[in-house]
Amino acid sequence: MTQNNPSYHRALLFGKWYRSDQDDTGQVFTEFAEMSVDGRYQFTFIAHDESGKISEQSVESGDWGLVGDIHFTISKSEFIHDEHYAADLEHDDNYHAYRVLTLNSQIFEYQHVLSNEVFILRRVVDNIALS
Repeated sequence: MTQNNPSYHRALLFGKWYRSDQDDTGQVFTEFAEMSVDGRYQFTFIAHDESGKISEQSVESGDWGLVGDIHFTISKSEFIHDEHYAADLEHDDNYHAYRVLTLNSQIFEYQHVLSNEVFILRRVVDNIALS
């Protein structure tokens, strides 16, 4: 029996994306993601309160890919509070795979294949036309 999985075009992921979620304590978590044509990524994670005061910030970079409906990342480096940490490529936590649930020019919704956690990123609009 063949399962009919959708296939997505890799070019749909090129560019800048973001998401922001708030927990029960009022802590806001924001992610800015940039995925390059050459397969590199940079994710910036920021924890802050509702007024914007940052409590934690980290920047992760590495490689990404998309095959069919599977999006994957390989973390290679991280900056936490301006300190650089090279990723241990022998450690399983630096490799992630996600099933793509929705991918179009505005929304990227994906689910981690192990934890089942769902993430929804929205495209960052670089140029806003002023009337």
